[in-house]
Parts: sequence; structure tokens; C-alpha cells
Amino acid sequence: MKLITAYIQPHKLNDVKRALYKAEVHKMSVTNALGCGAQQGYEESYRGIKFEVNLLKKVRLEIAVNENFVDKTIDAIIAGARTGQIGDGKIFVTDLPECIRIRTGERGSEAIG
Repeated sequence: MKLITAYIQPHKLNDVKRALYKAEVHKMSVTNALGCGAQQGYEESYRGIKFEVNLLKKVRLEIAVNENFVDKTIDAIIAGARTGQIGDGKIFVTDLPECIRIRTGERGSEAIG
């Protein structure tokens, strides 16, 4: 079992969701996030005062999958999120030692579904 965490551009969320659905990945958590990376932010002016905006809006996806869905999930996220520009995002894959479905008490890969 793996936990796939991806940070993507907010405007690419619908494209990523469509790609995930085509890959038969339907379960995910989506959270609004702020972050900075290679983009390094930008400068704005408000009432004549300049200030730096270095935390940009991102969307965080968390998807728990069984081993046989890892590559399909990663490929779908990349297909939906890639623009070729700096700021497309990052994908992190971590081991998921345990998963428990609260409703039934199922554990492990059965709990992920």
C-alpha cells in the first residue's frame, strides 16, 4: 500500500480528476494549500506599497492505493497536471503501513478498496 501525495495547480484539478477517473482511481482527498518552490513567488503593489507574494495557491491530493494502482495513479496525475511550465507540482509516494476502514473494521488492502 502506498500513499500518493501530489501538489498541483488549482486550475488543473478537474483535468487531474478526469485522468484519475479514466485510470479507475475514484477515492481521493483534496485540500487547498499554499506553498513555494521554483516559482519563487512574485511582487505586487497595493496602494503604492510593494510586497512579495511567495506562498502561491496549490491543491494537495492524497490518494491511498494498493501496489497495482501506484503507476496508473502517478501517470494519471502527470497527464492531468502537466503544462510544461515551472510550478506544475510534485508527487510524493510514501509507504502506507496500515489502513483501517472505520465502518467495517477491515484492515490493509481490503480497507483501501
